[in-house]
Amino acid sequence: MSDATVANETIRPAEAAHFGALAADWWDPAGSSAMLHKLNPVRLAFLREAVDLHWGGDVRSARPLAGKTALDVGCGAGLLCEPLARLGAGVTGVDAAEENIAAATIHATAAGLPVTYYHGELGALGLGQFDLVTSMEVLEHVADKPAFVAQLAAHLKPGGLMVLSTPNRTLASRALLVGAAEMLGAVPKGTHHWSDFATPDDLRELLAGAGLAMGEPRGIAWLPSKGLHLSADLALNYIVTAVAA
Repeated sequence: MSDATVANETIRPAEAAHFGALAADWWDPAGSSAMLHKLNPVRLAFLREAVDLHWGGDVRSARPLAGKTALDVGCGAGLLCEPLARLGAGVTGVDAAEENIAAATIHATAAGLPVTYYHGELGALGLGQFDLVTSMEVLEHVADKPAFVAQLAAHLKPGGLMVLSTPNRTLASRALLVGAAEMLGAVPKGTHHWSDFATPDDLRELLAGAGLAMGEPRGIAWLPSKGLHLSADLALNYIVTAVAA
């Protein structure tokens, strides 16, 4: 499932409408975004390790992003933005669906978290640059992948860190993330289009075109005994870092 969408160069209006229609129950762990609630702790574990390694922080610190700024693109209703704020970052979230931004703002305000949200095309918002740029389960939903990655890169400060996750384009992902997941109701129908998935080599090339070097990808796999977890198995989904080349 997606953490949203990012009309102009990169936004697909149909994708924005699809995820905007899910905004009302985005924060319900048993609702249409249930898979994201299960996925979020796995992504955060990877992100926390990446942050500590990149900035050489104290692994015991509860606020490793204190004093830093973070941008989450395709933020949905803020499922990643709020943990980033709790980790100490000054957080900005951007999404293509206006309904998601409304839901995100209400939820962050109720939680007392100072997250700033914007609706629209990232490249048109004039937000400046950030220490950390994240975009989780979004690349597969954009209209122009090179333009989208270039927008992400343009918002990364010199010396900054980017973290991206996306489904891999494999036979396994086609069978499980599209076929089985929709048939079993794990994700809403129409969420994924397998032909839009990007392999790690695809993403490495996209990042290189934007002047970024991709780190070693980690898989996000699923086992009945462990649920979703970080793995060497890249068949379904993977998460990576990127820095200036």
